Amino acid sequence: MTKKLIMLLCLVIISSSLAIGQEAIPDSAGLAPPAPAPPTNVRVVDRPNDAGHGLIVKWDLSPDDSAGLNNVAIYEVFRAGSPDGEFISRGVVPRGITEYVDFDETEPNSEHPNPNFMPVNSTWFYKILAISDNQVRSEFSSVASGTTIENWIHTGKIPIGVAAITFTVFLIIFISSARKGKKMYVRPLAGINAVDDAIGRATEMGKPILYILGLGTAGDIATIAGFTILSRVAKRTAEYQTKVIVPVQDPVVLAVAQETVRTAYLEAGRPDQYNPENVFFVTSMQFPYVAAVNGIMLREHPATNFYMGVFYAESLILAETGNIAGSIQISGTDQVAQLPFFVAATDYTLIGEELYAASAYLSQEPVQLGTLKAQDYTKAIVMAFIILGAIAITAGWPFLRNLVTINL
Repeated sequence: MTKKLIMLLCLVIISSSLAIGQEAIPDSAGLAPPAPAPPTNVRVVDRPNDAGHGLIVKWDLSPDDSAGLNNVAIYEVFRAGSPDGEFISRGVVPRGITEYVDFDETEPNSEHPNPNFMPVNSTWFYKILAISDNQVRSEFSSVASGTTIENWIHTGKIPIGVAAITFTVFLIIFISSARKGKKMYVRPLAGINAVDDAIGRATEMGKPILYILGLGTAGDIATIAGFTILSRVAKRTAEYQTKVIVPVQDPVVLAVAQETVRTAYLEAGRPDQYNPENVFFVTSMQFPYVAAVNGIMLREHPATNFYMGVFYAESLILAETGNIAGSIQISGTDQVAQLPFFVAATDYTLIGEELYAASAYLSQEPVQLGTLKAQDYTKAIVMAFIILGAIAITAGWPFLRNLVTINL
C-alpha cells in the first residue's frame, strides 16, 4: 500500500512538472507574422502616347521583395483626388513589378457616371503598400502625385507618319510628271488589255456584251471599280454601236449603272443610241438573280461576259454558264474565296488590287496614273524594310532590327 502511494505521488509530481514546462515554452505558432516593408521612392509620370487620360505609377521594390525572403506577394496601388482625400484601390501587381498603368478614358454621362474617369490636366495622388504571402499588409508608402497631359504625337506611330509623308511626296512628284506629259510605264495586265479586244470581237460577231456588277452594294470598293470599267466598256460599245446588257440586283446600283452608261454614250457622241432598258433591275435575291442572268446568257449568247464587283457562291455558276454559251469572259473581284473559281473558269481575271487599278490603266488620266505609281514605289520601300527586318531578326543585329521594327 505504501509503495502504491509513493508511485502515485511521483506520477503527480512528474505531471505537474510537465505542465509547468509546457507553459514556459512560448508558442511560436501563435505569434503574428511580421509585416513586409513598404515600397519606396514612389513617383508618378504621365502615360505617353495617349489623349491625356492616364498616369504611370513607379516605385522601388520593398526590401522584403527578394529571392531570399519572398515575403512580398503583391503590391496594391491606391489613388485619391487630393492628399487628404479617400484613397481607393486601383489594382494590384505581383512581386518584382515596379510600375502600374492607371488610366480611364470612358467619359461619364447622366446614364453612366464614372468617378474613375481621368480628365486632361487633372492631378491625382497615389500611395502603395506591400502584401505578404500571409496576407499581412505593410505600412503605406509616401504619397506621390502626377498630372495627366494630352500628348500631341504618338511616338509609336512615327514610322507610319514617315510612310505617309513618303507616299505624299511620291504622289506629288508622279502626278506633276504625268500632267507635264511624261510617259509613265505601268505593268501591263492581260485582263485590262483584253477589254478592247473583247469589245471588238462582240462587234464583229454582231452579238451583245453582258456586264455583271455582282451582288455588292454601291458603296463597295469592288463595285465602284466595276462602275469605272463599265464606263469604259459602255463608251466603246457606243462607238462601235454594240449592245451592252447590264442586269443588276440592287436598286441603288441600278441608278448608278444607268447614269454611268448614259454618260458614256453622251461622251462618245451617241446619246440617241442609249437604251435605258438595257440596264435593268432583276431581283435582290441571290440565286433567283443568278438564274435570270444564266437565262440571258443562254438566250442572247453574248460574245463577251464581264464579271466586275463583289461575288459569292454564284461566281462559278455564272462562269460555267458563260463557258457553255461560248463567251469570252473577263472577271475581277476582291473576294479571295471566289478568285480560284474565276481563275479556273474565265479567260482573264483581275485579282484584288488589279481591279482597283483598272481605271488608271484604262483612262491613262494623270492623277490616277500618278497615284498608281506612288503606290508602287511606296510598296517597294515597305517590302524592302520587311526583308531587312527579317534579315536583322534572323542574324540578331539589334541596330538594324530596331531601325526596321515598326512599333504600333
